Amino acid sequence: MIPIEELLRFVREDAPWGDVTSEAVVPDVACRAVIRAKDSGTIAGLAEARALFEHFGVTVRQHSADGRGVAAGATLLELDGPARAILLLERTALNITGRMSGIATRTRESVNAVRKVSPAVRIAATRKTAPGLRMLDKKAVVLGGGDPHRYCLSDMVLIKDNHLALVPLPEAIRRAKEQSLYRTVEVEVETAEDAIAAAVAGADIILLDNMAPDAVREAVRMLNERGLRERVALEVSGGVAGDDLAGYAATGVDVISMGALTHTVRNFDVSLDILKGAGTFRVP
Repeated sequence: MIPIEELLRFVREDAPWGDVTSEAVVPDVACRAVIRAKDSGTIAGLAEARALFEHFGVTVRQHSADGRGVAAGATLLELDGPARAILLLERTALNITGRMSGIATRTRESVNAVRKVSPAVRIAATRKTAPGLRMLDKKAVVLGGGDPHRYCLSDMVLIKDNHLALVPLPEAIRRAKEQSLYRTVEVEVETAEDAIAAAVAGADIILLDNMAPDAVREAVRMLNERGLRERVALEVSGGVAGDDLAGYAATGVDVISMGALTHTVRNFDVSLDILKGAGTFRVP
């Protein structure tokens, strides 16, 4: 669960000096409202929306669980409470749920696509998330059946091309391994030869970056030929899209990481509607 303080900063962003429209127009009444799905897919963000509404004194009845599939038109949450609180939180709750559900839905679709080819291959996210939204974006990936990958630069060692422009590959791996035995060391390479060099140098994970499926397959073959494949986990990344997932899944790698899960998000459409005549009354 995302800490409530993290969620409240979104409310402060949207209403730093209050909701002037609702405060001017809407009397001090309670009402009933519903949040519904307008798309079909994998829902996410309901826990966060619920936490916000309950923090502001709204009673919530939840009709679906995060990570479940929902159909267009499905009721997700029923809300009872102060009308001004519901209106204050409306857009923030819908933005969180819409973005997280969009990520979870695409992740689920990608997971299903690779499982048809190789059930062992995992779909993972990257750090290509919207600033300030990483915890929500990564949680949405997990709810869609994916792997969050590293959350930040502090999680694990990932030696990339710009590191290798400054330090030779074997030396970079040696330094990383010497720093700690308890950190995984991953190295980004762009050729089969560099993949072999990384495995020989002791990398735990090799990231085959921006390589076509045929080139990935050749790298896997060469690692097998030299008895190095079982020493390392293999990850593919770099411009992977939905139409080439099957090709990458068939190469023999362990992980396919996709920046597109979080950097190009199609919002999942959800709506909040206040029910007219549903027993509105003055709040005591």
